This record gives sequence, structure tokens and C-alpha cells, in this order.
Amino acid sequence: MTTESTDAPRAARVRPPSAVPRPPAVAVGPPRASGRATLPPPRPGRGLRRRTVAPLMAADCLAAAGAALLVLGPDVPPALPVAALLALLLLHGRAGLYRPGPAPTALGDLPALLGRGAVCWCATAAVLAAVRPDRALSPALLVLAVSAHGVLVCGGRAAVYRARRDLARRRPRAALIVGADPAARQLAAVLAAHPEYGMRPVGVVPPVPVPPSPPEDATSRTALPRLSSPQDIARAVVQHTVRDAVFTLPPYADAHTAALLRSFVDQGSAIWLAGAAAAREGRTPHPGTDHLWGFACRPLDTAPPRHGSWGKRALDLTLAAPALAALAPVLLGCALALRLADGPGVLLRQECTGRGGSTFARLTFRTLRRGDGHGATTAPPSAVDDAPASRVGRLLRRTSLDALPQLWNVLRGEMSLVGPSPEPACRVRLSTRHCPEYADRHRMPAGITGLARVHGLGRDASAEDRARFDNLYIDSWSLWQDIGILLRTAALLLRLEGR
Repeated sequence: MTTESTDAPRAARVRPPSAVPRPPAVAVGPPRASGRATLPPPRPGRGLRRRTVAPLMAADCLAAAGAALLVLGPDVPPALPVAALLALLLLHGRAGLYRPGPAPTALGDLPALLGRGAVCWCATAAVLAAVRPDRALSPALLVLAVSAHGVLVCGGRAAVYRARRDLARRRPRAALIVGADPAARQLAAVLAAHPEYGMRPVGVVPPVPVPPSPPEDATSRTALPRLSSPQDIARAVVQHTVRDAVFTLPPYADAHTAALLRSFVDQGSAIWLAGAAAAREGRTPHPGTDHLWGFACRPLDTAPPRHGSWGKRALDLTLAAPALAALAPVLLGCALALRLADGPGVLLRQECTGRGGSTFARLTFRTLRRGDGHGATTAPPSAVDDAPASRVGRLLRRTSLDALPQLWNVLRGEMSLVGPSPEPACRVRLSTRHCPEYADRHRMPAGITGLARVHGLGRDASAEDRARFDNLYIDSWSLWQDIGILLRTAALLLRLEGR
């Protein structure tokens, strides 16, 4: 659990006072109350999916109930068909039958529906034979039940899909096409000509940042705008309420495209892979792949972002509160040693960037002498701590005891025990300028330790390496991963592998 006392680049320190309204780090008392963390943006892309799931589940329930009444009759214990129906819905959900593509058909779903329906009917027949031997189903009745179920569920889903296509024609959802010309323009023209797919292209996003295009003449004003900057994309998403993003190239082809994917997932858009991007692991699309007027298409399974949760916060409170109480004598001892060795001002408060780009005051012990850069200790409190560290400061940095005050930030909810490393805003701006994925680190609260930290990536590591590790941690977050990182951090501290 190591932190840096000052992360601001040297260039930022020599700017005129008007460019730097306040220094990045000062030695002061307890932190002030920080603003509320920025909440995730609204998630408009989930609405149509929910409106499709409910009718499909209703159609499956009606089909199962109709087949049960036809074969079993009304005098069967109600618990048996209810349990079979719940098992059937669970199997359909696990198979993705409630996540249809852009142009689903009932016949395309029929093999999966028949297979899972047959499994549930066989299990129902076995339980019924054990409970009510006089009502055991013969093989002929079992075949009739599966067949009737298949016909009813196919008819019900066909009605749902037809209603969905009619709704899509009347109210297509705004969509952005991500890809290079001419494939992106061709796909946009197809979607504009076939509104039954439910997507209305409102812009084309190139795979890499490009300079702004020259003003369009009168003959090209009807063409889709080319959104080449993050500001243009954000403006289009808000203006048109974009709910779908269609990638015509693999979304992880480069850092810029991966950053685009994360931004679309975070704002709630449904993600589709079309054309060459629909191939799985370099292979051709498998049989039965959906299409957009001949363009192979499949949804990219993107679970809702898990950028921390009540479980993560509960873990922070469960560990940080007892640790702060138990380590109170250690904190007092460190503060007293620094006071005797380096003078007053033992705490360092630094304005760092947290979740959603909000700022907070990170607390650490001041391990560098407060001076004017030449070893003096009489500089004003606003001076940057760039003097050599004393013996006590070096010991605190080596053992990572200088990071203990950050437990107070964790209790306040400004930080987490595990997360991306907190950094000053000036350093964040500089790193984001060179690494498109760097800003994605702020989808989660900053942490005392993290995946990048336990792999030895500190302040001196490249922004690309730290962004890659931090985004991997956020994308694959789990409570057990947090526990594992804390255990690995403890092992590093026992070996005194500090800074």
C-alpha cells in the first residue's frame, strides 16, 4: 500500500501563479468535506430489452400452461407444473433466449426451445410417476406434450417478434456506427433503408481520432455526420438519445476503439458486432447467426458495469474501521516521530481525482521535508515538498506507513481499499492526452492499493501500463478479486517491498 506525496509533473510547478491557483499538495489538518461523487450517466439502452423480455417470458409461460392443461389435466398437484415452469424459464434465460438479436425469428429459436422443453417435460414425467403412479405419462403422451409445447411457444414468440418489428418501424432507436469507410457507410445506408431492424443511424464514428473534416457543401448535407472527437460523440449521444452502437470492426482492435466501447457500455447502449466484427475468434460466423440485411450481426454480451457495489463498500467499512482503530497507536507514533524529526505539519493533503472525475483531499504522512527545494525547513506551508526525506520519512515510505491516513478517506467514501491509484488532476490531464484509455480509470473510486500496484507499477510506470491494469481490474471486478489483491499487498508489505 504505497502512495506518492507529490505526483505533479515538474513542468506544472514552474507555471506562473495565475495558471496555478493553488498548489497540488499542502500540509494541513483533517480534510474538508468533499463533493458528492459523480453518479453514472442514465442507462437508456436497457429499456427496449426489458420491454422484449417480459412478452417473451409471458409467451413461454402461456405455452407451458396450455400444454400442461392439454396433457396433464387440472387435477395435477399445482406445485409440480409451477416448479417445471420456473426451471424452464431459468434454462431459457441461461441459453440467451431472452436476449434476441436485431432480427429474431421463432423458427430460429425453435431447436433450443424444443430441447429445453423436452428436458423439463421428461423431468416432470419422472416426478409425476414417483408421486402419482396412476397418472404416469406414457411415451405417446410425453411426445404429445413436447410437440404441443413446441407449437404453442413457437406461435407465441412469432407474435411477439412481429409486434417488435412493427414497433421498430414506427419508433427506431438512434444508433452510432463505429468503423472505417466504406463498410460503416454501407451498413448505415442499410439500416436507414430497413427500419424494421429498429436502428436509425445518426452518425459514423471512425476507429481512430481524425482531424475535423472541412465544412460540407450543399450536396453532402444529407450524409451522416462524422463524429471524430469525444465531444462530438457525447453531444450526439445526448442530443439523439443514442441507445445502440454498431461496431463494424473488432472493438478491442486498438486502445481508442476499446475506449469507445467502454464509454458506450457505461452510458447504457446496446452493443452490436456487424460484418467482419461478428466473427468469433477469427472464424466465420456460426450457423444461425443473425444478420442486418446480409451483414452478419450478433450482440456483444455486456453485463451492467460493476464499478464497485454495496459489497465493495461493505468490505471497505468492515476492514478499514477496525484497522483504523487498531492502528491508532501506530498513527500517533508516526506523527510524533515526524514532528520531532521534520517539524510541524505531519499530514499532507493533496487534491486528487476520484470516481467520475470528482476531486477529494487525500491524506498521507509528510515524508519529505518542507522546504524551498534546497533542504530548508522554514518554507511557508504552501511550499511543494521537494526537499530530501529525513530518516523517519524514508522509513515510513519504505514500510508504506505513510499511507495509513488514507484509511480515513476510505471511511469517508472518498477512496476504496482497492482501486486505481489516486493522482492529481494535472497528471491525469497529461496522461489522458497520451493514452485514450486513461480517463476510464475513474469509473471506480481510487484505492490505496490495486492490481497495478501489486504488479509493481507505481508513479514511474507508463500511463499505458497503469491504464491497462486498472481498466482490466474494473472490467473484471469481483469481491474475491479485491480480497486477493489485499492478500497480495499484505504479502508484499511483509517482505518490505515498499517504495
